[in-house]
Amino acid sequence: MLAVSRGWRHGWTRDQLIAAGVFGIATALMNIFFYLGIDLIDLGKAVTIEFIGPIAVAAVATRSIRNAIALLFAIAGVVILGGGEIDDNALGLFFILAASAMWAAYIVMGSRVARLDRGVAGLGIGLAIGALATTPLGAPWSGPVWLSPMLLALCLLVGVFSNAIGYGIDQFTMRRIPIRRFSLLLALLPVTASFIGWVALDQKPSSIEVVGIVLVLIGVAVQEREHLDRVERAILTEPG
Repeated sequence: MLAVSRGWRHGWTRDQLIAAGVFGIATALMNIFFYLGIDLIDLGKAVTIEFIGPIAVAAVATRSIRNAIALLFAIAGVVILGGGEIDDNALGLFFILAASAMWAAYIVMGSRVARLDRGVAGLGIGLAIGALATTPLGAPWSGPVWLSPMLLALCLLVGVFSNAIGYGIDQFTMRRIPIRRFSLLLALLPVTASFIGWVALDQKPSSIEVVGIVLVLIGVAVQEREHLDRVERAILTEPG
């Protein structure tokens, strides 16, 4: 990502580099904690619990009654989706909650980096700093990866799709919508994770978890309805 974005060609102030560095380290730690967590907790539940971070960001940024209602629906859905069968897995819960805190930092700092108006250069610099900072954490256990071409290829694919493409799209989005709206739209991720867990990992959601999914979707729909109403009012009030 650093090579593609050529981030070193831009002039960076000290504050901008610090922001990009904090963003990159938060991103790296978020991934580390998340992968440790899903090794112990079902994917759908893990992503749902991790969503506490984005919910906290959305709650702080909420400004209207409709947004508050949308947030409450999303919270209710997340609580339902994340409840049950984790009481006996304190370590997995710890990892996911740590990932959740890093996700909140990722959103706040990612929005700041995205608004530097440097394309994905901020992402490239941030990920490079994050990789350097967290390499000592993973290096001692990385030996088997280098000995298995298949495993190495899978790791590279995960890096490309989750970091380069996924976070690149996030940067594009965060430059164009408020941080509150971005955070609430992330409520769709627990729903997606539950579906993928069901299809790919045979982690079938229960009836109550389906209720949680529906509540999350209602919350997103309410929030998006306000955005559409605002756009419609702006169009109707335009002169001529």
